Amino acid sequence: MEQLLVPVMCKVDKIIDETPDIRTYRLKMNDPAKMESFGWMPGQFVEFSLLGHGECTFCISSSSTRQGYFDCSIKRAGIVTADIHSQLEEGMDVGIRGPYGNWFPVDDIKGKNLLFVGGGIGLAPLRSLIQYCIDNRSDYKDFTILYGARTSSDMCYKEEIEEWKKNPSLKVILTIDKPEETWKENVGVVPKILEEVVKPGTENTKVITCGPPIMIKYTLVSLDKLGFAPKDVITTLEMKMQCGLGKCGRCNIGSTYVCKDGPVFTYEQLKSLPDEF
Repeated sequence: MEQLLVPVMCKVDKIIDETPDIRTYRLKMNDPAKMESFGWMPGQFVEFSLLGHGECTFCISSSSTRQGYFDCSIKRAGIVTADIHSQLEEGMDVGIRGPYGNWFPVDDIKGKNLLFVGGGIGLAPLRSLIQYCIDNRSDYKDFTILYGARTSSDMCYKEEIEEWKKNPSLKVILTIDKPEETWKENVGVVPKILEEVVKPGTENTKVITCGPPIMIKYTLVSLDKLGFAPKDVITTLEMKMQCGLGKCGRCNIGSTYVCKDGPVFTYEQLKSLPDEF
């Protein structure tokens, strides 16, 4: 965008109910010409403004390879997100600033096996990269998606997951925390299933993970056990981000600002951050 501090008006083209507390808002810019300069990369985020209610940071949960729109998947978790869920309807306008932050290293992971490990709403930033890699499938080797949620109803992108499962070039592994009568797939938290289905010492593989902080913490422990090098493990953080410009100081971890220096980091980089992470 030409002015990162000036919101661009977008219209809500479609609202998709993902779970009882997560909705995906499909947005199109009121001025189609501005869409061409909105060249985001997987992993970047925007400032999303509901006029008269407030502004929050959200990752872009779709790939720029899907042209003409972009998605933001929003979990109802606070005052502004509750207002977005209750007040925002299809056809209404919102303000968007960005894109901000760095992005997943799409060139560095070319020619590699890809292992995506997601939990809950953490599939949102991974989805942008998954779509990007699917649309450039010949650039990547084996392609595995491990995704878990507390219950089957808490899983996002259910229809899209079914499409992934039908794609013979993808391996999709799903899990929920506790058994359900109609659930026929894995049962157990993501790190546990990860250790069961991934062979130790996997070479030429990049792992991209995102989920609740507790899931990321124990997933990193499991990846250590499996022998993955910290430089080959990539995650994205969205903790406390507000201004998106490194000015408010809410997202700093020591001298690192999640919004400016991230939100994408390797596990190797995370190891150098203060213990508060």
